[in-house]
Amino acid sequence: MARATKKKTTQEPDIRAFFDLLAEISAEKGLSRDEVVEVFKGSLITAYQKKYGMDANLEVILDRETPEISVICRRKVVAPVLNPAQEISLAEAQKIQPDIKDGDVLEVKENPFEFSRIGATNVRQILLQRLKELEREILYNEFKSKEGELVNGYFLRWRDKDLMYVDLGKLEGVMPRREQIPNEKFRPGDRVKAVVKIVELRREKTREPGPFVTLSRASGDFVKKLFEMEIPEIYDGVVEIVGIARYSGYRTKILVRSNRSDVDPVGACVGVRGVRIQSVVRELGNERIDIVNDTGNSSDIIASAMSPATVTEVRADPSTREALVLVPDDQQSKAIGNGGQNVRLASQLSGYKLTVKTLSQFNEEMASPEARAKLEQLFNPTPAEPEEEYTPLSELPDLSPRINSLLEAAGIKSVEQLVETDKGELERILGAVTALHVQKIVAEVVEVTE
Repeated sequence: MARATKKKTTQEPDIRAFFDLLAEISAEKGLSRDEVVEVFKGSLITAYQKKYGMDANLEVILDRETPEISVICRRKVVAPVLNPAQEISLAEAQKIQPDIKDGDVLEVKENPFEFSRIGATNVRQILLQRLKELEREILYNEFKSKEGELVNGYFLRWRDKDLMYVDLGKLEGVMPRREQIPNEKFRPGDRVKAVVKIVELRREKTREPGPFVTLSRASGDFVKKLFEMEIPEIYDGVVEIVGIARYSGYRTKILVRSNRSDVDPVGACVGVRGVRIQSVVRELGNERIDIVNDTGNSSDIIASAMSPATVTEVRADPSTREALVLVPDDQQSKAIGNGGQNVRLASQLSGYKLTVKTLSQFNEEMASPEARAKLEQLFNPTPAEPEEEYTPLSELPDLSPRINSLLEAAGIKSVEQLVETDKGELERILGAVTALHVQKIVAEVVEVTE
């Protein structure tokens, strides 16, 4: 293989200083040396592609020991030249290496320090750009893995009195107004605890490079993570949070279940004299929290979810997911809540559409025959008729899977249906011989009454 090189110059101090610079950059950016070296190699390749062509055969050599930094471009000597990026004519090649022949590969080694001023500027710009891209990608991956997790930061500033900026250490997070607890006030330097809601590498609309981290203190996930942090039984999985319904700044209702019979899930969350739950309440700005035990009984769950109202009776219809909630006359406002918030939260938590009535309203409506009939249907639904029991075909001995599948394909899925099928229909489905075989099995096993 033919080889040609440009005149060698002694630039060891510059090269060693450059390797030291790469080490400084890696330490400054929090990247490994290999990552920075690969980015630099890519930067050189991109710069030299502009000189030789996008599909040029290029190799970058970075050797600190020699020391050497060079770029080798290989082109084959051919006639005619169809791809200038990878091929060169004999006449052009001989200007660089006089003894080269057709079919040889010309190697030209260049020193990036001898690159043109414009070329060197391009290398520097591309290197810095790629380092920024690599840094953004690392930050994105780091925070993407934290989606749904609790993070701590420090309040920085407001923008337009709506958007809050939070210092997360390596980058700034943002918290829109809809993700904030109403009426919360922060001053620069105040500690901010929030959950990472979403992480984007860039803005979809503007394509502005990120990463962008959106934080939330208004979501149910934020409350859930606070409970996991404060309640050891929840963190260990002994007590499980089944569901959360929340109006940020007003009230949160949590449905919990114990995975151990000796642990009371509500008591574990509240703690002795409410010590455990108080730390969560303080973090939420004294937001009210109702904890409901998931007993498995819909009526009990709905009654507890209506707190702080006292419920007289609940009738739930699982088939329609609707329930009637009866409360004393003086409990109606508590049951409905400000703007209907309490009953809506109870509905979200239980998964039922709730109708709240006072005892007076209920008694008045019961006086009307039509209303009474409608309410009676909810309170005492007509029990469904028990389904008639059938004997599966698999109960018959010596009935092969093939025969079984043919019968089921024809709509005969039980022994009772098989008994009622006449001989002609059976022969049509199975054939005469197989039909006779099946009839014998049925006659031996089933006692047919006239």
